[in-house]
Amino acid sequence: MRTEGVGRPIDDPGLPIKFGPCSNGEFVPPPLSALESEAIVRARRDCEQNAKRLGISRASFLRSICGAATTLLALQGCASDLGRLLGGRWDLPSEAGLEEEAARAVLAGQEFVFDVQGHFLEYDLMRRSAGEPFFGSVFPQVNCGADDPRACFSREVFLEDMLLRSDTSMVTISALPIAPKGSPLSETIMDEARVTAELVTGWEPVLLHAQVLPNYGRLEANLDMMEENARRYPIAAWKVFTHFPDAFGQPGNAWRLDDADARLPQVGHAFIEKARALGIRIICAHKGFGAGSRYASPDDVPRAAKDFRDVRFIVYHAGFERIGPREGPYTAATANVGINRLITAMKRDGVGPNENVYAELGSTWWTIMRDPEQAAHVLGKLLKHVGEDNVLWGTDCIFYGSPQDQIQTLRAFRISEEFQARFGYPALTPLCKAKILGLNGARVYGVDPTKRSFRFRRRELEQIGQELPFRHETYGPRNRREVERLRASHQGWPG
Repeated sequence: MRTEGVGRPIDDPGLPIKFGPCSNGEFVPPPLSALESEAIVRARRDCEQNAKRLGISRASFLRSICGAATTLLALQGCASDLGRLLGGRWDLPSEAGLEEEAARAVLAGQEFVFDVQGHFLEYDLMRRSAGEPFFGSVFPQVNCGADDPRACFSREVFLEDMLLRSDTSMVTISALPIAPKGSPLSETIMDEARVTAELVTGWEPVLLHAQVLPNYGRLEANLDMMEENARRYPIAAWKVFTHFPDAFGQPGNAWRLDDADARLPQVGHAFIEKARALGIRIICAHKGFGAGSRYASPDDVPRAAKDFRDVRFIVYHAGFERIGPREGPYTAATANVGINRLITAMKRDGVGPNENVYAELGSTWWTIMRDPEQAAHVLGKLLKHVGEDNVLWGTDCIFYGSPQDQIQTLRAFRISEEFQARFGYPALTPLCKAKILGLNGARVYGVDPTKRSFRFRRRELEQIGQELPFRHETYGPRNRREVERLRASHQGWPG
């Protein structure tokens, strides 16, 4: 029997709600919890039984929407057994495991889904020296089964996972913290993907970020590069990493958006002023997942946002940290950990909900979506303190494969009435979810969802997906060894 990926038979696509472990390379993914391990066993058993009841193959069932519902119901059953449904749950009827329309009523949808953080790694266009090892060899995805392993990382894989295998309507290709020279996600590569997407779809489903590293080299040269990129490409926003390259081999070389630390390069305001002058006033700052760097804290964002009210600041990953305690309620004792750091800074600097600070969910939702209590706290805090209009959908895919399972888990999730009453969290109404999934991002980027036309309806894409021989697979590193191999392959640069 032919196998692909990580030794899985081709007729076993895996569970449609993926469990990992997996990361984007910026943190070491923890091993599966006892809850997750038990849920996998229960979900595979239940999917096998439900496939037999419906008289279809296991592979077909696992690629169906009932397969996704069965997996979530198994996860919910395990969480209930452990008393872990106090804060939230996946609101699925039990018949959704067997009845397609019952599953579709919750897991399918017609929302405008705008993913503001997508990545891929295009090695065909990446220049490298003769004899240099293939960079992609450190990723599990290199075993995708293609004759040429570089094809495992192409823009075609990215666009298929985003626009064909998920309900994503639009995606922003966002830069990675890689030095520009030899990057597998340069502006040219991003723009190639944008053009390819437009040729395939007949419309414009892809937006572009431009990377800015104002402390890396001469400031004037970086500002000139901003102007050059804005001239050559349709740049929608700027992507920055204030902990670069401090966290990647050059300790102390970091900066702040608010220039509040005189010991660091004073480049924050100069960068923001240049963005304003170029008329591109959206700044996306990686915050959280900092590889131990304190400069990945979102502490500097609200003060900069207050100083530049006409600029929109999007806090990528919402300041979430995988290390440390699980996210709980905002308290004085936890005010300076995880996403609470962002809330604390907003309170300190007088930036209220639904102003010009936004929180993005890439890698954060992937990490917490199988943990209902933690998921309720994260979403509840962000909606309460950052604002229901200012939480943006992002997935950090394709590190986690197709983002369809992330979309489905959000559609099904609700915050318990108890947590709403105890902590003042808002309810996850259909409108609230629609805002998170796309309407908020559309407003920030000036996109009119009603003017977007699609060649395929969601139901047609769902049917196409069931017929494709794909697997529900993650692509990013799965353990400490793989994360370390990834970092070592760039002498500290991530990928």
